[in-house]
Amino acid sequence: MSGRRVVAVGVGPLTPEEVVAVARDGAGVELAPEAESAIEKARTAVEELAAAPTPAYGISTGFGALATRHIPSPQRAQLQRSLIRSHAAGSGPEVEREVTRALMLLRLSTLATGRTGIRLESARLLAALLDRGLTPVVHEYGSLGCSGDLAPLAHCALALLGEGPVRRSDGSLAGASVALAEEGLAPVELGPKEGLALINGTDGMLGMLLLGLHDLRTLLRVADITAAMSVEGLLGTDRVFAADLQALRPHPGQAAAAENLRRILADSEIVASHRGSDCHRVQDAYSLRCSPQVHGAVRDTWAHAGSVADRELDAAIDNPVVLPDGRVESNGNFHGAPVGYVLDFLAIAVADLASISERRTDRFLDRARNQGLPAFLAHDPGVDSGHMIAQYTAAGIVSELKRLAVPASVDSIPSSAMQEDHVSMGWSAARKLRRALDGLTRVLAVELLTAARGLDLRAPLEPSPATAAVRTLLRASVPGPGPDRHLAPEIDAAVALVTTGAVVDVVEHTIGELR
Repeated sequence: MSGRRVVAVGVGPLTPEEVVAVARDGAGVELAPEAESAIEKARTAVEELAAAPTPAYGISTGFGALATRHIPSPQRAQLQRSLIRSHAAGSGPEVEREVTRALMLLRLSTLATGRTGIRLESARLLAALLDRGLTPVVHEYGSLGCSGDLAPLAHCALALLGEGPVRRSDGSLAGASVALAEEGLAPVELGPKEGLALINGTDGMLGMLLLGLHDLRTLLRVADITAAMSVEGLLGTDRVFAADLQALRPHPGQAAAAENLRRILADSEIVASHRGSDCHRVQDAYSLRCSPQVHGAVRDTWAHAGSVADRELDAAIDNPVVLPDGRVESNGNFHGAPVGYVLDFLAIAVADLASISERRTDRFLDRARNQGLPAFLAHDPGVDSGHMIAQYTAAGIVSELKRLAVPASVDSIPSSAMQEDHVSMGWSAARKLRRALDGLTRVLAVELLTAARGLDLRAPLEPSPATAAVRTLLRASVPGPGPDRHLAPEIDAAVALVTTGAVVDVVEHTIGELR
């Protein structure tokens, strides 16, 4: 396709943006010449060990608790096939295409380092699957996050053998052998060490971490926007967001969130209307006043998780690994703890960000706290219920997010006859983070919907240029206040504006880039 982006793998660590481009946007993939040279050099070391009489783990032995058995040369091809077939033991729903593409790309990135001993033709075939949009079917359950994401990666490796189901680029399902033939590709027969090289990595959990960080970056800015709309609509003050006050507690995320709030609220007639000496409110509720502190803490958690992800992108994770001097050594770098911890940390932060958003929504609906607005923002309270049940929806989601915030990485169930006696559960941490981010998106959408109605009800006072732009964007698909309507489609419309980044885009078009 003309103009299609192609990501070269093996010219240095992949960037988070490149991973998202391949996983989500369908960018093409190719192996860089440097990667091909490194792969061939490492393969020479593996071939030498395979020919030696001394057993070498993963090359001429069984795996895991079966590593004590030496496998003679005639059975080694079967050894590799058996490894992939037996480890492709996932179950449950099919995971999202973007997750599978991310884990395939990240595995290819490790192969490209020349530390795994893969054959060049196998690495090239994996790159071709990504480039042609062929996506193996990977299931929800099967990974303990140590030794890496074994089952998910094995389902991908199975496709290289011409086995198992795959999705074509158009989403249709086919057998791998059929799909490969349609693209002019041939399956491979794995040689010594290749099975481990294809499955012994933390690529699934890392891929989901990178996708989650990308999405949370947008949601953090949306949260600042909806918080500003709530402060405005609830007649809160912007004085607490002043830079000198925020500097007294010098967390970088807090400073960024407060700056966003100040800029979004600038030139608001509604805020200016109660700045005078006749305003007797001493201070706002925590959900308004402490928005920079909570949003900022989430930002700093995001930054920490991002630093872990960057280090993982620069890693070569396999067991055993081929070192530059030709040694092939066992190691424990496949353990998912570093990634699992930050996935869990993010789930905690996401739950709290949703919690404070839901509290702001709830304040709009209570006549005792909404500064003169009608009960539940209803057109005719009693006849109409307004946004009463939209808050129920947000509250139900927040309750689930609190459950999803329970760490997965503190759990461990021993496996492989106690050889693998401590595991990370990082894949599970990643799966629940994806669900949590979806919940946060919906909670922020409900706040957006509610706050926009609150701003409408403050007329004739005008909101700030930034929040007015958001309201105008929303009103293109959701009418303003009036008698009760079917509310679910309006929530869905708001969700779409949050998910696509349209809410952030319209604000940044009005006042410039947010932090």
